[in-house]
Amino acid sequence: MKRAFSLVLLLVIWLFVFSALSIDARKYHTKKTKMHKNKKHKNNPAPAPAPLPDSSVFSILSFGAKANGVSDDSKLIIIVLLLTKQALVSAWKSACKVIGGVVEIPSEFKFLIKPVTLQGPCMPNLVLQIDGTLLAPPKIGSWAKSNLYQWMNFKWLQNFTIQGTGTVDGQGSNWWCSSQVNKKKRAKKLPGIKPTALRFYSSYNVTVRDISIVNSPLCHLKFDNSKGVKVENVTISAPEDSPNTDGIHLQNSQDVEIMHSDIGTGDDCVSIQTGCSNIHVHHINCGPGHGISLGGLGKDKSTACVSNILVENIVMQNTLYGARIKTWQGGIGSVKNVTFSNIQVSDVKVPITIDQYYCDKNQCKNQTGAVAISGVKFDQIIGTYLVQPIHLACSSSVPCTDVDLISIQLEPSINNKHGFQQGLCWNSYGKSLGPLAPASMDYCVRSGSEFVKRISKSHDISCL
Repeated sequence: MKRAFSLVLLLVIWLFVFSALSIDARKYHTKKTKMHKNKKHKNNPAPAPAPLPDSSVFSILSFGAKANGVSDDSKLIIIVLLLTKQALVSAWKSACKVIGGVVEIPSEFKFLIKPVTLQGPCMPNLVLQIDGTLLAPPKIGSWAKSNLYQWMNFKWLQNFTIQGTGTVDGQGSNWWCSSQVNKKKRAKKLPGIKPTALRFYSSYNVTVRDISIVNSPLCHLKFDNSKGVKVENVTISAPEDSPNTDGIHLQNSQDVEIMHSDIGTGDDCVSIQTGCSNIHVHHINCGPGHGISLGGLGKDKSTACVSNILVENIVMQNTLYGARIKTWQGGIGSVKNVTFSNIQVSDVKVPITIDQYYCDKNQCKNQTGAVAISGVKFDQIIGTYLVQPIHLACSSSVPCTDVDLISIQLEPSINNKHGFQQGLCWNSYGKSLGPLAPASMDYCVRSGSEFVKRISKSHDISCL
């Protein structure tokens, strides 16, 4: 009886508070941005935004967010607000018209929102301030077929920032089909397409910082056809067995910096695809996952062009791969000027990989064409491996050229039961410098002749 009375009393208090918020919500002030309590990069805090006038701040509580449910969870009342697309879009449109406008997702609330597109052009310096929690629809059947590509879609934006202390939760567990119970039966019911949590399209000078993105059905944060991108101090996480849940996915994007972040998912921590150039990834904690990858490139004989990639100061733990380049047989184009430097690996299955025979099936058709790979440097890759220290499988028809191995120190992990001391090295040309361990890596790259370089360069013409 006392417990029921307490719940009723708390509910009455909350309704009173919420009514006050609804009546006077436009006076709701933005709280100062604070760092996550569990962030590992406290030495690199993002600067707090300057205080903005009330007329620039548009709290979604002012635009029709409604109470959706109250549940008792471990004697704590949890409030979930239903944020309709119309409410969020209305707040967005209002902020979009103001220089330095802020769309505010307030803290201490969870907002359930259906798939939405938020687009420009907008006035400069628009901010989406996420201090609360955004929840994707958890039931697959509630997703329309037209919305299966992404949950929150941002397009045609310039000088735009997403920031805050909150969480974007894709609630993807129903999409992964990771349970072994009735796995095949459940897989047949899943759509062929799964949504990315946050997707940017054709946007320029955009920043994502400080927030957490968790449990996306597919990729967590994706940039398509964008330029001038900065991702800083974010946390991205999903279970190790969640399929294809890449942390950050780049495609046809240039001038990108990803830094000071923690990423652990069921796939690549960072995936760099065709059309990407001038990419700098640094100071990342990666794991679990598949490491940091370029590709797969050249699928179905397509053209792939990737250049000027720098990945440095990375810590990888319990990942499938470390620094990896993967291409499909039959593709055309080139990968050039790529550096992986100062990477600490711990219990990584294969720390160094170039695979020009990439195949995501049990068997793929052999083809002679290949995406040319040249100017790749692996520098100071240090730590322990579980299966194999290095795997360089270059195309028989288009060799890898100018592949440099510098100061690499890899040793079997104490958990290495059946690992190989020697790597697999095929048709790769370049040089080795400094002490290498295991010593067999000295024979991994051969001195390349001008004839070999001409073969590789002849396949690069499609990217000029």
